[in-house]
Amino acid sequence: METVYSVAFFILGTIIASFAGVVSARLHTGQSFFRGRSRCDSCNKTLSSLDLIPIISYFFSLRRSLCCGVLISSLAPTSEILLGFLFVLAYLSLGLSTALIFMLISLSALLALVLYDLAHQILPSSLLGIFIFTSAVTGFFMSQSLWAFLNTLGVAFLIAFFLAAIHFFSRGRALGFADAPLAFGLALLVGSAAFPGFVFSFWIGACVGLALLAWRPRGFRMKSEVPFAPFLASGFLLAYFTQWNPFLFTAILFSH
Repeated sequence: METVYSVAFFILGTIIASFAGVVSARLHTGQSFFRGRSRCDSCNKTLSSLDLIPIISYFFSLRRSLCCGVLISSLAPTSEILLGFLFVLAYLSLGLSTALIFMLISLSALLALVLYDLAHQILPSSLLGIFIFTSAVTGFFMSQSLWAFLNTLGVAFLIAFFLAAIHFFSRGRALGFADAPLAFGLALLVGSAAFPGFVFSFWIGACVGLALLAWRPRGFRMKSEVPFAPFLASGFLLAYFTQWNPFLFTAILFSH
């Protein structure tokens, strides 16, 4: 039965990821999230149902638009696969519980935030509000006691304050201010894994930054803006789902 539920949650995750992509693309454009057919980004032709099947449509079309043949970005199928696996991990971690419902909503809102940040280098306050609220509810239901939840809340405030300080002291050059409330919500979501997740976020960001400097993709310059939301999300979720401790890694490294 666990396998059946896992497959079901994976499929649900891919479907919701597709919707999260629609939300991130239509937010602040005046378009409805629920009405209006999706259109090709290249030729503006209305997409058929065959074009909109999560993951399958991308590979069925050989990574090209069926209407005009333009190469399709791999971002959509990647986000669909990723959220599908995150839904499965959340189910295996929390079981069929109230906390799971809010965890899935939080992960969906987080994906929409990351996709929007990748496209516009900004985090919309409306999505941030939804994410922080559902993360707080998730953290409350996952906490073993009210004191444990209050402790998580305190840690979340410390992390958010630290990022806000970086923003103000760097005058916005190092981090965007919206990264602080995003980290606050992530800390509430992962509970005791907040500090390890915070460390992992900076490690992942540093590794990606070095890779970009070494690879130098077209259009990338030293002053190019790199969204930090994907690194925050990756670090906190990595710490939560693996329960790895970066401080233990550091101790082992220095012991050798």
